Amino acid sequence: MKMESSSQLAYSKFIEQVKSFQVERVTIKPDRIEYTLKPEFGSQRFFTQAIGQTEDLPSLLQSHNVEFTTMLDHAATTTGIMGLLLSAGLLVGTFAWLLKFSNAGGGIGVGAGMGKSNARVYNQGKTGITFADVAGVDEAKHELQEVVDFLKNGEKYRKLGAKIPKGVLLVGPPGTGKTLLAKAAAGEAGVPFLNMSGSEFVELYVGVGASRVRDLFNRAKRQAPCIVFIDELDAIGKSRGGSPIGGGNDEREQTLNQLLTEMDGFDGNQGVIVIAATNRPEILDPALRRPGRFDRQVLVDRPDKSGRLEILRVHAQPIVMGEDVDLEVIAAQTPGFAGADLANLVNEAALMAARNNRQAVLMADFKEAIERVIAGLEKRSRILTPLERQTVAYHEVGHALVGALMPGGGKVSKISIVPRGLGALGYTLQMPEVDRFLLLEDELRGQIATLLGGRSAEEIVFGKVSSGASDDIQKATDLAERAVTQYGMSNMGPVAFEKNSAQFLDGGSTRRTVSSEVAVEIDRQVKQAIDKAHNIALEILQLNRELLESATQTLLVQEVLEGDVLQAILAQVKAPIGLNTWLSEG
Repeated sequence: MKMESSSQLAYSKFIEQVKSFQVERVTIKPDRIEYTLKPEFGSQRFFTQAIGQTEDLPSLLQSHNVEFTTMLDHAATTTGIMGLLLSAGLLVGTFAWLLKFSNAGGGIGVGAGMGKSNARVYNQGKTGITFADVAGVDEAKHELQEVVDFLKNGEKYRKLGAKIPKGVLLVGPPGTGKTLLAKAAAGEAGVPFLNMSGSEFVELYVGVGASRVRDLFNRAKRQAPCIVFIDELDAIGKSRGGSPIGGGNDEREQTLNQLLTEMDGFDGNQGVIVIAATNRPEILDPALRRPGRFDRQVLVDRPDKSGRLEILRVHAQPIVMGEDVDLEVIAAQTPGFAGADLANLVNEAALMAARNNRQAVLMADFKEAIERVIAGLEKRSRILTPLERQTVAYHEVGHALVGALMPGGGKVSKISIVPRGLGALGYTLQMPEVDRFLLLEDELRGQIATLLGGRSAEEIVFGKVSSGASDDIQKATDLAERAVTQYGMSNMGPVAFEKNSAQFLDGGSTRRTVSSEVAVEIDRQVKQAIDKAHNIALEILQLNRELLESATQTLLVQEVLEGDVLQAILAQVKAPIGLNTWLSEG
């Protein structure tokens, strides 16, 4: 049938011809209908455009004995089928991708699987650190020396049947050098060092953490003898509680279970030593700390004076020092500083020397660096009103005069009314003469009185107080509360009403369940301790009112009092008659 021999008719005419039995054959196409009349009607060929719905057309043709065929739009059909196939393929691919993630077998990126550990590997002890780079933690180094000796001379232990500990847990406050010690052990032993943080095991997808643990230990066994170091172990090693809501399995617990299994699954004499570090040992799962896993716990604590001196010497090696620098004095003035704090201190002193275009770092730079670390950056641009400046001066002199009479509080070495840090409008610096590890009852009371000395001076001079004592009041209240609830330094006897849930971190204390009567008595005892300290501070300053005035006027002129000038002032402070009685009895 050739289209050029066909003539177009209206669709209504076509329907009329079908109903009058004139049509012999019909071809239904997507865009037109072609048909041929019977021979008795001339066998003419026509075509028409479909109008509206044509679903009923086949039944109409059948009822009038008309032959018909239907021709589909192959291009459109092919496009539709391809679209369906692509959609289905996309869904299948996405499902497979997610399935691989959930099984920790799929990969993202080149050569890195989701379930593969991304441990940083230092080959053959090339950590760049040895025990010579670690100072101030001699006991911890001695403990790890045994691990190093096993990795170097393992046969000596095997002949005797001895088994080296599978795991060594380094515990201590932040910044004390736990990670540095682990790297030094690997550097001394000359073995591969696989380093990974606990948080790197945990992912959104279930099973990924466990897979990474398996992969880490498989890599370690292939490179044995070696050291596996897991930093911040508490990220995956928290104590397991009850079952999650709904009976599901927690991803963190799966990771911990896999770690426990892996540490059980290798022999201690294979040469794989696991070292982990945490500052939250109290929250670790008991199964992780038992013998056979982390057999040995090594305390890496803040250094004492001699330890701080060793650390300062290590960090001072690359620094050009002036002749007046005395590292022993600096070590004495930095109690409570960890290794990281001391490293920062040395660097701050070097930066200050460079800022002042000096050729060497002087003792003055170290003194300024200590104050900067303790009190914050000096802010001479902060302009105070004359009344504010007077208030701050009386406040700080009040701290110094009261503190000069208190036992164990440290020597008052500097008073300043130069603003520092975020909110310090002035400060009084007390430096302990020796390291102290215990706080006696009279010393604690003396600290509370010293804290309240600034507010007491404001009361005596101005007859009113300012908001500048808010931080002092907070510290005094916390100290008094600890004396009652933790130290047993009250009439309530040696009973602990709080338990410290954070061994190496600040804070973390939680109040035990107590009755309302006991809670009221605790509050009464705390207030009584603060009131007595406040009264003794007032008594000291009233007795030394003239000295308070003269010292404050000198401070207003010089802005800073220190050295012999300050010590001459403090030597004139007179003690009230009832001071020793209050210190001994409270």
